[in-house]
Amino acid sequence: MEANEMKLDPEQSLRIITDTIAKTKDNIRAMSSCFLLWGWLIAGASVLFYVLHTFTDFRLYFIPFPVAVVSGGVWTLRYFRGMKAGTETWLNWFLKQMWLTIGICFLLVVAISLLMKQAPFTYTLLLGGIGTMVSGLVMRFKPLIAGGILFLLLALGSVMVNDAAKPLLQGIAVLGGYLAPGYLLKYSKTA
Repeated sequence: MEANEMKLDPEQSLRIITDTIAKTKDNIRAMSSCFLLWGWLIAGASVLFYVLHTFTDFRLYFIPFPVAVVSGGVWTLRYFRGMKAGTETWLNWFLKQMWLTIGICFLLVVAISLLMKQAPFTYTLLLGGIGTMVSGLVMRFKPLIAGGILFLLLALGSVMVNDAAKPLLQGIAVLGGYLAPGYLLKYSKTA
């Protein structure tokens, strides 16, 4: 044992463990902000897309999505940069890296779908389901797991409906997959 290593008594060890668990719970609860932000942005963009595309002759009916993605991306970057150094747990680090990767995949899926002249909703629902379900599994938070399952079921359902209804399925998915679990996570005592 090196000279600079401290020996902890059982009380100090228990306090460190308790503080670490409390910090992890606080960091997990803080993740609810991202689910709530993205839930409201994507639900709003989905409904607005549907309304503009179905009930108007507005040629830029798709514009709610780029506006939502840019504004949400800026907020998310600021949010994570604003986190205090040293307060990030491995769980938070993993979730950030996973959602960053999924975010890049979202952009690629949309670009590829547009180049192929296809609606991207089935594939964005799949990506949202993967991210939400994995988040729920690693956080051990059943409402997020259920939200991920909802995303995946609606992705499957999206192949059975016409393209006009797909944005509404996406709106339903984020209401049940991001918003409901996000609010439960925000106000949970045990997460």
